[in-house]
Amino acid sequence: MPRSYSFIVVVALLLVAAGARDARAQHLPDLVTTDVLRVCSDPGNMPFSQRKGDGFENRIAQIVADELKVKLRYYWLTQGPGFVRNTLGTGLCDLIIGTSGGEVVQATNPYYRSAYAVVTRKGEIDGLKGLDDPRLKDKKIGSIAGTPPFARLTELGLAGERLTPYPPYLFGDDRKHQTVAASVIADLAEKKIDVAVLWGPAAGWLARQSGVPMEVVPLLNEPGRPALTFRVSMGVRHGEDDWKRKINAVQRKRKDDIEKVLREYDVPLLVEEENKLLEPSADAKTP
Repeated sequence: MPRSYSFIVVVALLLVAAGARDARAQHLPDLVTTDVLRVCSDPGNMPFSQRKGDGFENRIAQIVADELKVKLRYYWLTQGPGFVRNTLGTGLCDLIIGTSGGEVVQATNPYYRSAYAVVTRKGEIDGLKGLDDPRLKDKKIGSIAGTPPFARLTELGLAGERLTPYPPYLFGDDRKHQTVAASVIADLAEKKIDVAVLWGPAAGWLARQSGVPMEVVPLLNEPGRPALTFRVSMGVRHGEDDWKRKINAVQRKRKDDIEKVLREYDVPLLVEEENKLLEPSADAKTP
């Protein structure tokens, strides 16, 4: 038998065996705690989550737990490198409320779509719609280094002395603010910068909490690359397909309740396929 043919036969047998294992794995029960909803979360990452439970992801987690008719339990870890691997990846919890998927985490169906946003002090740059507005040329802009809008600002020639890069993470007990985004908005309120470009779900709530009237404009008119709009899902472990389907079913059933929470926190919500804002459903309108 020629050596190459032997190799092909061996590979074929290995693929058949692997397929059989994968088929069996699909029928194995998910290794998920069934009497409690164990959620991985950051104890200080408003408006997303907080140990007190007053972030919008905390409230959405409670909606999921209520629908599953189980108690809610958290495993807390500060967001940063290794967050997913050291929480969901080690089996300490079974669900992440906000993710886009990845090597360790499997994304459920997305439950909202949002965009990066430009934030200014109210009345200073009226009618701003995009980062190519010529009025930004002489403004001091703050954005988090490594994020998609930072790349877009560089592409438009707005980098250099006018662009203040903020670090992706804040660590240490001496930090003045809970998150980097909160630091950017505080600097905008104190007129250290003129414009902030941040992830919309953080920007809307932080701007409202700043004590200074601000305009938050989702970036809906930018080119497709780099992408400035993203779908957000919940996250489970790879291979836990029954658990994923169960969470998808909860999302569908409680869609209006989840949307209402997001709107209460000023999260810019986009329609599924177009870069335009989503009209509130009748049941999701806030009072």
